Amino acid sequence: MHSCRKVQSSIRKESEMTYRTLVQLSLATSLFAGVSLAMAPVGDIQGRAQVSTQKNPIGPKVIYPLSPHAVQNLIHMREEEKMARDVYFVLGMQWNAGVFNITNAEQVHMDAMKNMLDRFGLTDPIVDDTVGVFPTPAFAELYLFLLDLGADSVVDAYKVGALIEELDLVDLRIAVLHVQDPVLLNAYEELMRGTRNHLRAFAAKIYAAGETYEAQYLTQEEFDAIANSDNEPGGN
Repeated sequence: MHSCRKVQSSIRKESEMTYRTLVQLSLATSLFAGVSLAMAPVGDIQGRAQVSTQKNPIGPKVIYPLSPHAVQNLIHMREEEKMARDVYFVLGMQWNAGVFNITNAEQVHMDAMKNMLDRFGLTDPIVDDTVGVFPTPAFAELYLFLLDLGADSVVDAYKVGALIEELDLVDLRIAVLHVQDPVLLNAYEELMRGTRNHLRAFAAKIYAAGETYEAQYLTQEEFDAIANSDNEPGGN
């Protein structure tokens, strides 16, 4: 719990998160806060992204510069998508539930973020793609915690999925605030569509089991509006 309090304190110091107050309802929320986009220092990445007019296989050859926060956010999203993929892979093996085929879509999301890292000439934080291995200790802790949360029942596993998709959507909303590059913006928007579709899938499973879900990161109204709306085309 002491480490969770330290994480919460660091988050409160970051102006990025002032637009959205995270409701501290449970240990799960505290741990999720521990890997939010607001947690990491950005001084060590100042100036790493530059305007480039070189040929690039991904999108227009004019590449808009990224701010330090935008760089950190992109690196963070690459690792967060791996966390989602790995959790879904293990829970899918444990519960043999078809909804966890979302693992494949999370791999697509991971690959999209890798393409964006390559676009800006940034180093990929994922040097070991083994399931459950993360360069950031907070992600490793969160991964294990989420597996524990989803271990008791398949409905608990569905709720873990909904939590992950909430976190992903909130972090993507933050990430787009710091980006001008149209190719990266498009990549983030595509991920948001997919994330909303994944949230719908998990919500449907929760409701079909006769359970309810209390939103942790979105408002309840936002969560319900997404969950009760139709899937969006182009969002995997």
